[in-house]
Amino acid sequence: MSIKQKIKSVAELADIVSKLKAEGRKVVHCHGVFDLLHIGHIRYFRQAATFGDVLIVTVSPDRFVDKGPHRPAFDEVLRAEGVASQDVVDYVAINEWPTAVELLRAIRPDVYVKGADFKSVDADPTGKLRLEADVCEEVGAELKLTSDIVFSSTNLINRFMSSFSDEVQEYLEMFRSRYTLNDLEDILHRVSNLKVTVVGDAILDDYQYCSPLGASSKEPVMAFSHTGSDLFAGGVLAIANHIANFVGEVRMFTVLGEADTGEDFIRESLKDNVSSHFAYQENVPTLRKRRYIEGYSMTKLFEIYHMDDSGLNVERDAAFRSALRAAIKDSDLVVAADFGHGAISVKTREALSKGGYLAVNTQANAGNRGFHTISGYGRCDFISLTEAELRLDARDKVTGVTPLASDIRDLLGASMVAVTLGKRGSYVLDGHGNGILVPAFTHKVVDKIGSGDAFFSVAALVASLGDVSPELVAFFGNIAGGIAVGIVGNEKSVTRQAIMKNATSLLK
Repeated sequence: MSIKQKIKSVAELADIVSKLKAEGRKVVHCHGVFDLLHIGHIRYFRQAATFGDVLIVTVSPDRFVDKGPHRPAFDEVLRAEGVASQDVVDYVAINEWPTAVELLRAIRPDVYVKGADFKSVDADPTGKLRLEADVCEEVGAELKLTSDIVFSSTNLINRFMSSFSDEVQEYLEMFRSRYTLNDLEDILHRVSNLKVTVVGDAILDDYQYCSPLGASSKEPVMAFSHTGSDLFAGGVLAIANHIANFVGEVRMFTVLGEADTGEDFIRESLKDNVSSHFAYQENVPTLRKRRYIEGYSMTKLFEIYHMDDSGLNVERDAAFRSALRAAIKDSDLVVAADFGHGAISVKTREALSKGGYLAVNTQANAGNRGFHTISGYGRCDFISLTEAELRLDARDKVTGVTPLASDIRDLLGASMVAVTLGKRGSYVLDGHGNGILVPAFTHKVVDKIGSGDAFFSVAALVASLGDVSPELVAFFGNIAGGIAVGIVGNEKSVTRQAIMKNATSLLK
């Protein structure tokens, strides 16, 4: 059978397996990414083949591979061809789902085989193997774990095929000498115990996808065909969701527009462990930023703000602030996601500055540029800004980032300042003058919207522990931002598992 003939769809493979089992043949199933096919994979296939009569292998699709930056190195078609080239493999398919759980239900093999990197079902920190084991029991498949030498595709790719620059590789070598994966796990474990309150502007990110038709025949403008749309929960809603993946509960305070709240969509979009306190601004809709996007390249064409940033009336703002003060009293961390659209009034800023540990991001955007900067706060403990936002506050285009970060740290009494630098990474300075530039770990950008929010969310959690180095704050923040630029809008939030998978990939 040729390589091409071996490769089937999941539906075709399910039919083949059903017929083989009806003939009394024992079907063995292996599943994985198989990004760089190596001797470990080959021995895994050979050992698995001894457990039955027919060996089928399924490959994770590109869109669900979360092995770290720039992965997979080879696309799903090439990976499937590589696996199918092995004589011991009878059939190959590309999975259609994020995990093997749905796949096992569809294919229903006799034996499901995992590699030697899993010592036991409960040794998998992601918990995915436990889910797979449960499904094996459900469909009557036997789960077997192989025992052989273990090789890592990630380690081999990092050593011999790295897509990182020499500068990034040198940095990672130094980082590996200072920190271990256990150190990183310990930090995230400590973070999980934090009580967090989040306050800021709710934003509905409305994506309208278009395809260019050409120039209009009657006006000097481009014409586009509308091809679809998406709606995402952005602003403080996205930040609450990011943080909710790392802690037990998040209390979120924000303002919705009474005329068109979007509340049902917002509540559906929030994680189950986000408890919401909504205030309602009279006679206006909830802030919506509608972006028109060329769908193939994800190029933003233009955007429209549906916005009234006058904020709550005096009575409602006072009630909002009173509820917020009560939540702040027993919070380990207060996160102010201040997009400058009216949810955080001047008096609310003053109240926040008098509370506990306060992390603030004041975003400069088209709706507030020049009117909204970090120095509007009286005190902050952790500050996260882009370089442009830092320079805007200082009214300084020339001075280096380090002295500007030092100035704003001293002005607001902060213990740490993070400055994101786009493709250059991020710079973090602590209260003792220790600063470090940590490079970015990704150069594949799908959508920049929300990446700064992801950085801020994770960096604020780590910084609030108090005894963590600026390097670790930047490292965790850069990983979060790198994950976010690979996601359209705020379709998904950054998880603890994704952070650790990326960290594992970087440190192998």
